[in-house]
Amino acid sequence: MTTVKNVVLVHGGFVDGSGWQPVHRLLTGEGYRVVVVQNPTLSLEGDVAATHRALDALDGPAVLVGHSYGGAVITEAGRHEKVAALAYIAAFAPDKGESVGSLVADPAPGAPVPPILPPQDGFLFLDREKFAASFAGDIPAADAAFLADAQVPWGLDALNGAITEPSWGTKPSWYLVAADDRMIPPPVQRIMAERAGATVTETPGSHAVYVSHPEAVAELIKQAAAQG
Repeated sequence: MTTVKNVVLVHGGFVDGSGWQPVHRLLTGEGYRVVVVQNPTLSLEGDVAATHRALDALDGPAVLVGHSYGGAVITEAGRHEKVAALAYIAAFAPDKGESVGSLVADPAPGAPVPPILPPQDGFLFLDREKFAASFAGDIPAADAAFLADAQVPWGLDALNGAITEPSWGTKPSWYLVAADDRMIPPPVQRIMAERAGATVTETPGSHAVYVSHPEAVAELIKQAAAQG
C-alpha cells in the first residue's frame, strides 16, 4: 500500500495550532505535506467545516489527526472522502450522540479533575495558576506559563457538540495514550481507543504530549500513513 503523504493536524480546546510546530517540523522534514487547522473552537460544526476546508485543498488522501477536543472534531469530520486514516493524540473519541461534554460529565472516583473555570459569556478557560500542572506538566515552566496566558476561549457549543456518526467506525484508526495525562485520565483514553477499534500506542507524557514528546506523536502518525 502506498504511504499517505498528507497530514492534517487539528488542535483541541484552550490552545491554537501553534503547539503542533514540533510535530510539523518532524513530519515535513521527512517529506510529508502537513496542514495545521486553526479551528476556532466556537462550535463543533464550525471546527468540522474548518477541517473540511483544509482537506478539500489537498491533492490526495490524508491522515487526519486530533488532540484532545480535536478528537471529537476528527470523529465528525473524518468521513470526508480524502481521509485515509485517523490518529487520536490523547484525544476524545466520542460515539454517535456523544459530546466531549457528555464524556466528562461523570468523572471516575479519584480521577484528576481539570481546573476548568465557570463559563464566562459562553466560553471556558482553565485556571491560569493550575494550567501547567493539569495540561503541560512536562514542558519548560516558561512555555507552560505562556500557554496559560495565551489560552483560546473554548465555546460551550464546541464542548457540547454531539457526533452524528463516528468516522472511526469506517476508517482505520490509531491512538496515542499519554500515560501522565491529568486532563483525560489514561484509563479513559484506553477505553475510548478500544471502543474505536484503534491501534494503540502508549508513551510517557502530559496532556501536552504533542509538545513534550513530538517524536512519539510523529511516529504514530507515520504508522497511520503507512497503513492508511
